[in-house]
Amino acid sequence: MIFRLAWGSLMARALTVAMTTLAIALSVALFLGVEKVRTGAKASFADTISGTDLIVGARSGSVQLLLYSVFRIGNATNNLTWESYGDIAARPEVDWIVPISLGDSHRQFRVMGTTAAFFERYKYRAGQSLAVAEGAVLDDLFDAVIGADVAATLGYEVDDPIVVSHGLASFVAHENQPFRVAGVLEKTGTPVDRTVIVSLEAIEAIHVDWQSGAQIPGQVTSPEDIRKMALEPQAVTAALVGVKSRLQVFALQRAINEYPAEPLLAILPGVALQELWQIVGIAETALIAVSGMVVVTALIGMMATIFSSLSERRREMAIFRAMGARPRVIVSLLVLEAVMMAAIGAVVGLVLLYLGLWVAQPMIDAAFGLWLPIEPPTLREVWVLAGVVAAGAIVSLVPALRAYRMSLADGMMVRI
Repeated sequence: MIFRLAWGSLMARALTVAMTTLAIALSVALFLGVEKVRTGAKASFADTISGTDLIVGARSGSVQLLLYSVFRIGNATNNLTWESYGDIAARPEVDWIVPISLGDSHRQFRVMGTTAAFFERYKYRAGQSLAVAEGAVLDDLFDAVIGADVAATLGYEVDDPIVVSHGLASFVAHENQPFRVAGVLEKTGTPVDRTVIVSLEAIEAIHVDWQSGAQIPGQVTSPEDIRKMALEPQAVTAALVGVKSRLQVFALQRAINEYPAEPLLAILPGVALQELWQIVGIAETALIAVSGMVVVTALIGMMATIFSSLSERRREMAIFRAMGARPRVIVSLLVLEAVMMAAIGAVVGLVLLYLGLWVAQPMIDAAFGLWLPIEPPTLREVWVLAGVVAAGAIVSLVPALRAYRMSLADGMMVRI
């Protein structure tokens, strides 16, 4: 009976109720959307590199090593010598190892020297491999493979020339050894998108005429002569390592950290990523706080709507009282109306969220490499919806108690 009364009351004020419900729905969709983006961003952040057991570099901090080797942020304090790299590669625990050489740039994009194994061993998003959208991977000494963002920003296509600059903010270019775009990688949402990848030998080739970070005056070696040289590197910036058995990871990490020939550091990417997320995760808290305030604002708006309707419903409440309605009936009626509005708003907000995900998912993935999976609501999201409904009931108690306290005489009074 009380449910029918509440539903009839809502239908009698359909426009006002619809606007209030829509406000709740939009706030719920925003809150859950922020939650999806937060968890999706965290998952994408954690999936920047997967399938790599250790990252090895010169001894510094674990976050610093992760930043420059994976995210191309900052610089290494020192390099890993080629002899040490060979010693690590020869260890029985090592299944595979991929060197990384950083230091040069191309129009503010980092240039990375590596081997062809990088395209096979580098994994992201839970084991997904790199894929070439156009062209092919490294074949010639002066071939370059560029990330999706490099191609989109600079308008490069296959066979376009690239001239690498020395260092990160240098006006000195390696003009005598131009590269050719051999391939363009598909969008990954990782730092690879903003990287120009060349061979390890190519890094040595463009520095043939350089010594101690400066070009040797008057010395210019032709590309033809460079091709005849033994271009073995003296050092690399870091190395990605995969072990034969996960049980050997910690033993290998300890052995590298205690390497006697030079101070080295081996880190577990997952652990370092968690440390880094704790540093940048304050934005996560800010997003949740802002979206939570939006939900609170919508609920306060619902309470204000119920308050404003009390003036129009004074006679209705008085008639209920005159007909013998108990106090709890008046309170329950208004609380039930609020619960129904909050529940409908929560459900509609959930529907809007999944419609938005369905439409925006491919566009967000293509533009930002952020994958937002369309999955059933998590337990956390169900609790959020239940919390919205419960909060709706709580905020409605204030106008409900006020309606109950309205006297019968005041309710039946005719105002002139």
